[in-house]
Amino acid sequence: MKSSSITTATRLCAVIGNPVAHSLSPALHNTAFNELGLDFVYLAFRVEDVAGALAGMRALDNFRGMSITIPHKIEAMKHVDKIADVDRSIGSINTVINDGGKLTGLGTDGPGALKALVDAGVELEGRNILMLGAGGAARAIAFTLARNTGLNRLSILDIDTVMLQGLAGDLKAGTEADIEAAPLIDDSLAEAMAEADVVINCTPVGMHPREDASLVPPALFRPGQTVFDIVYTPLETKLLADAQSCGLRVISGVEMFINQAVLQFQHFTGQEAPVEAMRRVVMERLTS
Repeated sequence: MKSSSITTATRLCAVIGNPVAHSLSPALHNTAFNELGLDFVYLAFRVEDVAGALAGMRALDNFRGMSITIPHKIEAMKHVDKIADVDRSIGSINTVINDGGKLTGLGTDGPGALKALVDAGVELEGRNILMLGAGGAARAIAFTLARNTGLNRLSILDIDTVMLQGLAGDLKAGTEADIEAAPLIDDSLAEAMAEADVVINCTPVGMHPREDASLVPPALFRPGQTVFDIVYTPLETKLLADAQSCGLRVISGVEMFINQAVLQFQHFTGQEAPVEAMRRVVMERLTS
């Protein structure tokens, strides 16, 4: 949107997180708004005070929608008025909608990740899935997979044992899936990788400023695995590059990013998202 077209009626959407400078959400959503001629603008804010940010959103009538990213997806739940039962049981949100000062929290990460896997032709029925990380995005993806696929076993590893056990306990109580959880150390990683059919990185490792890092040594990969990294900047993380060099099927986090943003856009505007325009601008930014 050109600055000259911003008026007192323009509606604001934003992403909050820390860090947030890498985010492509402003480019993606502003392209979509312009494509449909909508009087919206989308900005990015580095935020530490989540309660203050959401209080500000509540007080600003034109502040329509908010995307929540690392590390605020769990904390944000405390400061909204309404959360759907499915998202409350998951225990994290990535989207907030403001209706006249009433804030509704919801999640689009889980459906976005599942669509990425399905679109890539990944068979999940009867498979063993290894998830690295137990934070907000991991919670959303884990619950979505546990409830909506016929997976055999979901194994979760994280260095934060309190967060890890919390997620594992919630999954065992809220789903019928076979759940295993262990601290993320060399031995447990090697054991889990030996059984995993699908590996999903839900940690920030591989994202700026740690682009040269990966949690999985290439020696642990085995034929037939699929590796999905939810990090989307860079487009090819070290984890994905290593997996691809071993001949494995890989899925970039850009697929989940676009899928979840499409759902957010529809909640923000009530309009069908211009998916191809959104994909085009993201890929242009990531490959330029």
